[in-house]
Amino acid sequence: MATKTLLILSILLAFSLFRSSEACGISTYWGQNLYEGTLLLACQSGLYKYINVAFLIDFGCGVTPRMNLAGHCDPPSGTCRRLVTEIQACQDLGIKVLLSLGGSAGNYSLCSTDDAYQVAAYLYDTFLSGTSSTGPLGAVALDGIDFDIEYPGTTKYWDDLARALASYSTPAKKVYLSAAPQCPIPDRNLDTAIKTGLFDYVWVQFYNNPGCDYRSGVSGLIAAWNQWSAYLPEGNQLFLGLPAAPGAGAGYAPPDVIANQVLPVIRSSKNYGGVMLWSRFYDTSFSKIIQPAVCSNTLHHENLLISMV
Repeated sequence: MATKTLLILSILLAFSLFRSSEACGISTYWGQNLYEGTLLLACQSGLYKYINVAFLIDFGCGVTPRMNLAGHCDPPSGTCRRLVTEIQACQDLGIKVLLSLGGSAGNYSLCSTDDAYQVAAYLYDTFLSGTSSTGPLGAVALDGIDFDIEYPGTTKYWDDLARALASYSTPAKKVYLSAAPQCPIPDRNLDTAIKTGLFDYVWVQFYNNPGCDYRSGVSGLIAAWNQWSAYLPEGNQLFLGLPAAPGAGAGYAPPDVIANQVLPVIRSSKNYGGVMLWSRFYDTSFSKIIQPAVCSNTLHHENLLISMV
């Protein structure tokens, strides 16, 4: 050893690496207005990273499953099977396409854990496996299932449905799960399901609820976001769900306010995922205005430890 004290510099860099622009984006719902254009055009717009095809409105408790795509096509007659090529084109563009369950109308509920697993088997075989040519969308392999559970016959067993669907994930193909709870915590229908931690994306509806939407101002909206950010299980991405036009929902916030005052604040949340807009029909300009602000290219360094021994 040298006569001088050997100085050992140990630098441990433990970075929580930033989520790049590739890991965040805009989600929207398509399928509830004939005048919103085709699914393919929505994907080709370059605005969205996630599209929820809405809705499967009847299912569970022995009810015959039924889709409603608001005149885009007629599921019972098989005319919606032409969508398989559009869905595949969207997926080729890197867009995740999910089937949305529920919505604000329909006859849907779950009667038991067994019923939840039976519904999951139907969803996998019909919409996720790519093998059911007789399903309403043809032999489609969607990326996952979205839970927009607003007015079900029961608030129970949605956690069982999430577990059952997640069990179909394989190393070759993951089944993505998303949820669209209301912004008051806890959500009446999906709280137990969300607590499983199985949802990859949680696009909270920060509208139609005066205590946690823009009607309480920018500060109120950000405060509601922070509550959800702290509440959400680790590993789930949180999205700011917004109406894309004044007529799309109460608590509408102008896109320039979202881009300049809200997104720069909430982007620093460790579970930030992006923005969800209701819906493609209403989104005539909102996403174009906010898109540059949705994702941050800033690298966040956390837990930098430099020790001298």
